[in-house]
Amino acid sequence: MSKEILNLEPKEVWKHFYELTQIPRPSKKEEKVIAFMKEFGERLGLETIVDEVGNVIIRKPATPGMENRKGVILQGHLDMVPQKNNDVDHDFKKDPIDAYVDGEWVTAKGTTLGADNGIGVAAAMAVLESKDLQHGPVEALFTIDEETGMTGAFGLKPDVLQGEILINLDSEDEGELYVGCAGGTNANLFYKYKEEAVPAGHVGYKISLTGLKGGHSGVDIALERGNANKLLNRVLWTAARAYGIRIADMKGGDLRNAIPREAYAVVTVPEDNSEAFVKYIAEMEQVLRDELSSADPGVTVAAERTETPATVMDTASQEKILDALYASPHGVIRMSTDMEGLVETSNNVAVVRMSNGTFEELCLLRSSVDTAREDLKNVFSSIASLAGGEVTFDGEYPGWKPNMASPILKEMREIYNNRFGKIPEIKAIHAGLECGLLGGVYPGLDMISFGPTIRYPHSPDEKVNIASVQKFWDFLVETLKHVPEKA
Repeated sequence: MSKEILNLEPKEVWKHFYELTQIPRPSKKEEKVIAFMKEFGERLGLETIVDEVGNVIIRKPATPGMENRKGVILQGHLDMVPQKNNDVDHDFKKDPIDAYVDGEWVTAKGTTLGADNGIGVAAAMAVLESKDLQHGPVEALFTIDEETGMTGAFGLKPDVLQGEILINLDSEDEGELYVGCAGGTNANLFYKYKEEAVPAGHVGYKISLTGLKGGHSGVDIALERGNANKLLNRVLWTAARAYGIRIADMKGGDLRNAIPREAYAVVTVPEDNSEAFVKYIAEMEQVLRDELSSADPGVTVAAERTETPATVMDTASQEKILDALYASPHGVIRMSTDMEGLVETSNNVAVVRMSNGTFEELCLLRSSVDTAREDLKNVFSSIASLAGGEVTFDGEYPGWKPNMASPILKEMREIYNNRFGKIPEIKAIHAGLECGLLGGVYPGLDMISFGPTIRYPHSPDEKVNIASVQKFWDFLVETLKHVPEKA
């Protein structure tokens, strides 16, 4: 593990980010980082609270002369998305992240970096540790499990926080201030099937669809990258009709908020059709490469002869399931007509898997319009009904409606313009920032979100721009210095 990032500026931020890379913290496995943050706050002699769900709250008094300023809550999440390349040996529950400097960026060797939201957390830690920054009362709220359900924000009690302004440090484009975000819902589709003996004369093949970039299922959804689950289903749908394949196993993706990069199937095919089937797979690889030549040129599709499985899915169920998965929408459903370039509604066909007679399709539906999200839920209810399956919805969280009259927005626009000579862009994001939930628990909060430039979060290509971290830190420091006085 290289320590070269410790030499980057601002050192006070990169120091804490490096510490976070050494602590395993995948979503729902945050015990070590919770303990680390608790020890950090107590070592500084600051009031430190770990609530019943695992969120960590650390309070720092105002610096002399700033006691009458409005209290600021610096908010970020402790967990990170655990994604790695198939050829990388890494256990996110125990191994540190191997971060390194790559030109103008910091990235990791074959895994997600955890800059989402490690840089934001590190900046809040630097504020808490600093002895020379000017600021009013500060609370740092470090939530858990943001990436797979926002259970930390869901579990926050309404009588814990004391501040009037919440600054979320989880945005991913320096020079932009975010004032709104999409809400989301999990869709879970279940289809029953019967296991049958493999037909006589069939041989086994493993189909692998790999090499896609993946990415954040909200932020990157408009990039038109390939979805491994949808592409593999397309391959199998035609192969079933043209070559008589039977499916023994199918799986792809592992996280709701990551566009699936790889998917696999074990199938059988009549031996007489095997040569034509293998040729078809090679042809489909070229078709997909041509279609995705700009967005996802690395896609590969391979057929490897394997041991013939013991059983396969019954024909009737296979046909219905492949049809249902084909009909499931993925990607951008509608663009916003209120804010140029903003995705309004989307879906990610995130996970497919089968075992013990049940085929599962797990999706993440996002929209900044609640009624549009309900309409998309109806689409999946209809698909499940037509295919003889069942659907459930859970994990719903609200969006964050922009408040263009926000006092902190006005203040930060002026600060940025004075500091950097330009007015920052005001945007909403097609992702589930915790501001939506926190604003529901604390309806009086004046909220805003900003951060450094991070690219390809939720994928092994994740990277953070070094220069943007310095600007992000300078902007945060200036903002804390100029927070208005209490009314």
